Amino acid sequence: MIHGIGIDIVDVKRIDDIIGRWGETFLRRVYSREEIDYCAGMARASMHFAARFAAKEAFLKCIGVELRKGISLRHISVDNKRDGSPVLRFQEEFADRLFQHGITKTYVSLSHTDTYATAVVILEEKQKR
Repeated sequence: MIHGIGIDIVDVKRIDDIIGRWGETFLRRVYSREEIDYCAGMARASMHFAARFAAKEAFLKCIGVELRKGISLRHISVDNKRDGSPVLRFQEEFADRLFQHGITKTYVSLSHTDTYATAVVILEEKQKR
């Protein structure tokens, strides 16, 4: 059963400007070390940072107000599977909270152009009886 669907779109230039102004302070506040290393290694790093930012925002939109309490963007990480497809990862205590609320699976899709990055997140929950 679908628990929630979230979508977000981010202006790549906005993320580029924020990184230019705040640098590591912004990056460490929003992204995991793995995300920073991955994106920084890309030719257009801000495009990849923007897509991950969109995924985090899309995720927050679909979990609901109760689950969102006390959660920061750093609790959510976008990694890549071996085949290159994106996957959401969560800090352990937050992953436990999701599981306790019946969230059993997450899906994420990222897309970007030179101008915009977007993400869609779908959360699946176990069926209630």
